Amino acid sequence: MPAPLLLPFLRLLLAGTLVCAAQVQAASDSLVVCTEASPEGFDIVQYTAATTADASAETVFERLIHFAPGSSALVPGLAERWEVSADGLSYTFQLRQNVAFHRTAWFQPSRPLNADDVLWSFQRQLDPQHPWHALSVRGFPYAEAMAMAALIERIEKLDEQRVRFVLKHPEAPFLANLAMGFASIYSAEYAEQLLAQGKPEQLNSLPVGTGPFVFERYAKDAQVRFRGNPEYWNGAPALKRLIFAITPEPNVRQQRLKADDCQIALYPRPVDIPALKADPELQVLELDSLLTAYIGINTRHPPLDDVRVRQALNLAFDKATYLRAQYGDGGASPAVAPYPNTLWGHDERLRGWPHDVPRAKRLLAEAGYAQGLRLSIWTRPGGGPTNPNPGIGTQLLQADLAAIGIQADIRMFEWGELIKRAKNGEHDLVFMGWAGDNG
Repeated sequence: MPAPLLLPFLRLLLAGTLVCAAQVQAASDSLVVCTEASPEGFDIVQYTAATTADASAETVFERLIHFAPGSSALVPGLAERWEVSADGLSYTFQLRQNVAFHRTAWFQPSRPLNADDVLWSFQRQLDPQHPWHALSVRGFPYAEAMAMAALIERIEKLDEQRVRFVLKHPEAPFLANLAMGFASIYSAEYAEQLLAQGKPEQLNSLPVGTGPFVFERYAKDAQVRFRGNPEYWNGAPALKRLIFAITPEPNVRQQRLKADDCQIALYPRPVDIPALKADPELQVLELDSLLTAYIGINTRHPPLDDVRVRQALNLAFDKATYLRAQYGDGGASPAVAPYPNTLWGHDERLRGWPHDVPRAKRLLAEAGYAQGLRLSIWTRPGGGPTNPNPGIGTQLLQADLAAIGIQADIRMFEWGELIKRAKNGEHDLVFMGWAGDNG
């Protein structure tokens, strides 16, 4: 079943992705990070959530090109250099020598990274005839949404350490696309081993990459454990142990941080940040984000297939009140399009929907719903950067919809369940967020 069309009617530009970090002793070789949700899996090409990327693409896997930390600038990754043809159709990458794949209890590599791994990682997503293409239960959402199969004409192995991408047309952000999580490079040798053993599902539960951390184990909804990669091509990390402690509630993350149960707590509630900054034992790290928050509308559920109903929802929602309640003063600004203003694709000329209740009521009446209607609002229990306090957020939306005669029922799901059911098209309205690093 194809994924439902999710059209946003609220987009908020988050002014800061906030990380609250304890003052960690330099001598420590272990780090515990209190994260906000469980990863959906570890085969990153199947998923879109940032939480999942943190536990796979940003720890275990790498790409030909990397984003420089804290920015969208491009730096060499598994490719030490590249050349682009004058017509913008050919990209040739020189791979690093002697890049080792992780040695684990479930896989012992016999060779370093080479061009075969690059071809396998992309052809699996692009070629419907590839033996691994149909094995992806969730498809390839990024590659499909970005129409990579329609963009890439072919990928050539020039020799063991060189690959060439030939495009059907020029694509300005192509290099930035290759720095995204879905472009992670897998071990073709590991994939062959799994097929031979009849265990292809293990690719999603026991990942193998080239990154600075080696996956050890995952206790669902509790912990993800990694160890430092002593063979990492860019030098072994200082940390011998990295633990993601899954802690959905932001206040519990803060409590665990102050008790030194974790040394980094992600995404404190914006309203708590002034007090956290005043604590001499803590540091609050802030960075302009590349995030947009939105509420997705399932246009396959009548009457949400009627543009007048969708417009009424846009007009009913009081974004200014929502922003103040969720982010305080200056923590976020209303968005008017998918791209936040931290990305080059943002258009300053665009204007958002005003808050206009009378007009919203008129549109509902024109659509045949003068007496109102009933919808559901979906969210998750624990807050994250695009929805710091889901309880407050859903109640504010519920009240705004009630003002135009729409009765909305609030339903909460654990993050993985929310993602799965929303992709199946079971929702009416769902709080979501979008990160655009290549826009």
